Amino acid sequence: MKKIIALNWKMNPSSVKEAKKILKIVSSSDVIIFPPFIYLGMPLGLKRAKLGAQDTFWEGRDAYTGEISPLMLKNIGVEYVIIGHSERRRWQNETDEIINKKIKLALKAKLKVILCVGENIQIRKKGIKTVKKLIKSQIQKDLQKVKSSLIVAYEPIWAIGTGNFCKPEDALEIIKFIKEIVKPKIQVLYGGSVNSKNILNFLKYKEIDGVLVGGASVDKKELKSIIELANSI
Repeated sequence: MKKIIALNWKMNPSSVKEAKKILKIVSSSDVIIFPPFIYLGMPLGLKRAKLGAQDTFWEGRDAYTGEISPLMLKNIGVEYVIIGHSERRRWQNETDEIINKKIKLALKAKLKVILCVGENIQIRKKGIKTVKKLIKSQIQKDLQKVKSSLIVAYEPIWAIGTGNFCKPEDALEIIKFIKEIVKPKIQVLYGGSVNSKNILNFLKYKEIDGVLVGGASVDKKELKSIIELANSI
């Protein structure tokens, strides 16, 4: 099965002009692009690349200022959505209950969900048993009464933008664990400061089904290298 390359632009770039320069690199590649909401409805000229949203809301309609529903996303051509990213859990105080509601509504709208789970440095320092206990708790709560298939991304929070490095074998252990506790069989990605220097160290394992790339996904030189390396497998 071909590896999944998901590109999370986060709050970048700051102009349409720059966004189009990045899109030229990826438009003909088998990747999933997650640009900011403001770019989703624009004619992006994607050929083989798929379009994703970085978030969605847990209600389909009503008086929720500033929010965007899964059905709105589906109706403008979005295929994928990231739910439960560590940054939203931290900065927007998203709980597992909220994430569960979002997942169920997104799946109902026929969006393909990428659920993010992962531990912070305090949990990691307590040891692998504590890490697995947290991951299992997140998954059980996030996927409560969810029967449809989805993708999970393991993102060790302590390895994102901190200078710390998650060893591929450590990521592999958690990804194998996730696949053991989630039935039916799912795809699991790794997301934690992925770049052109380390991507193959993760993708070489058959159990790691792809990567979720953050900061490197808006660096044109890095992005080109990442796509070339992913295609070399």
